[in-house]
Amino acid sequence: MNNFATNNFSSIAFEEMNLQVGTRLQILVVRDQKPAQYFTTLIGYVKDEYILVKIPTEHSVLMSFHEGEKLTIRVFTGVKVCSFNTFVERVFMHPYFYAHLSFPKAVRAASLRMAMRVKVDLPATITPGTSGTGGESAGKLPVRIDNLSITGALLEAAKEVGQKDDMVVLSFALQIQPGNHEVPISAQARIRNTGVRKAAPGKSDVHVCGVQFVALDATQEMALQNLTYEAQIGDRHKLV
Repeated sequence: MNNFATNNFSSIAFEEMNLQVGTRLQILVVRDQKPAQYFTTLIGYVKDEYILVKIPTEHSVLMSFHEGEKLTIRVFTGVKVCSFNTFVERVFMHPYFYAHLSFPKAVRAASLRMAMRVKVDLPATITPGTSGTGGESAGKLPVRIDNLSITGALLEAAKEVGQKDDMVVLSFALQIQPGNHEVPISAQARIRNTGVRKAAPGKSDVHVCGVQFVALDATQEMALQNLTYEAQIGDRHKLV
């Protein structure tokens, strides 16, 4: 349960997490010697007294928690993964479905490894040049993103997208949790390598291209970090 790809954990104050109402939380619990994980949201907290969280659901079924049960909570702050232990103090069911958890005595935090790649299948466009608004629509080449990280991406296309060291703009959108919020990204990038992937008989070869991001704003960085975090805690098979 602690095999996250992170640097060493260090202790931080609870306030440093800057938790807000609606923050997405991961709940880890061990039952019958088997770890299980659920996702929920923060309702609020009273410092040094208790934390309020929604009772998570899975496939529209409410999960059950027992008073006195130990839980581990993990949360992504945008740059760090934070973790703390807590205990279920009381569960409130119909009509509000929430739980009181004990206030943590200690919080640990670690920075994510920024270059971790995540397997994706996203439509995107490549535009020659160094400006997100430059180039005519005819100059945009449709591509698909095969994997993605905070530092770059691997692209697939029907034809060559450029030469090594060419500057391009890669445009795509990410769905960010909670709320399935769409974040558009139009990032300057440099082509680092190109190649051709031979296809099966009767099908066209695929041109592949690795690009390195040159400049990302804070919103774009957080969206990509969130993608990495979600893969680590929920879909580890997507990690490349």
